[in-house]
Amino acid sequence: MCLENSKGMVIFLKQIRTRIISALPLTLSLLIIAQYLYVPNFREFTPLDRNAPTNTFAWFMGFFVALFFVWNIVSLFSSWASDRLKKRAPIFTVALLLLLVYDWATLSAGIFPQPFVPWPDAILNAMIRDREILFRSLYHSLMLLFAGYGIGVGLGVIFGVAAGRSASIRYWIQPLVKLLGAIPAVTWLPIVIVLSGNIPGGLFGGAVLLIAVAVWSPVTSTTMNGVLSVPKGTFEAASTFGVSKLGMIFKVALPASSPFIFQGLTQGMAIACTALLIAELMGVEAGLGWYINWQRGWADFAGMYAAVAIIAVTFFVVNAALNLIKGRILRWKEGAV
Repeated sequence: MCLENSKGMVIFLKQIRTRIISALPLTLSLLIIAQYLYVPNFREFTPLDRNAPTNTFAWFMGFFVALFFVWNIVSLFSSWASDRLKKRAPIFTVALLLLLVYDWATLSAGIFPQPFVPWPDAILNAMIRDREILFRSLYHSLMLLFAGYGIGVGLGVIFGVAAGRSASIRYWIQPLVKLLGAIPAVTWLPIVIVLSGNIPGGLFGGAVLLIAVAVWSPVTSTTMNGVLSVPKGTFEAASTFGVSKLGMIFKVALPASSPFIFQGLTQGMAIACTALLIAELMGVEAGLGWYINWQRGWADFAGMYAAVAIIAVTFFVVNAALNLIKGRILRWKEGAV
């Protein structure tokens, strides 16, 4: 009886702990709104001040209050929603805690020098004000990112499979991969800018080439290692069942080495995002990096931070989508994310 009561108490305490963790994002969202509305600002603002606080940030956080409130209610009746909320609560909690500290430090305490570090409300208003040009800049950045990433991944998988299956091809590809992999992508930027007049698409084509070269190396390396890790007996068994040489690639080599390939895809995306931002900041005449430079020239720091926030969210979403695809495809592999 005592043992049963003890187990029941442990289960009850675990449930309480889960509810507390799940409620943290909602609690912090409410705390952010309260801090924004009721904690005095570090100075008085005139109605004509461009960065004067508005209710935009309060409404923005109100959306998250509603989201987390509904999510917590649904989690009481759905184990799926409860598990998802418990799993994602820590990252939401950390992000909201950082947002709370940032808003307090900029608008309430005035710790950072102004106007160089604007508060969240000013950043949101800059997003709304320049939403059309920000949308076009985001579209251009995504086009550039996926064009370069797609070319780099496609060529990387082709060269990686070829090098993994052929010792003679590997003899030439492996040194090239090691050489290009050791050189940061930013190193090629001055050369791309100089040669942009002879590259199809000008600076845009040069930036695509820069991203593709940066992505090609890790994808080729991991794909090659993945194909090499496939036991020879697997290919021999497939040959016994009449699988053609082309079938060996699509039915044996690629599926068996898919964990390695996705490792390269993840590494390549991180490198591609970095190369994209560098290319836009230093050369390409469109995109979010260009917008940051443009706003810096006008000393519109709220606009700069708006673009930075959009870049951060975009890269987070792109990597989350890639990890989701990876998890779906690699469900057969224990420990796949």
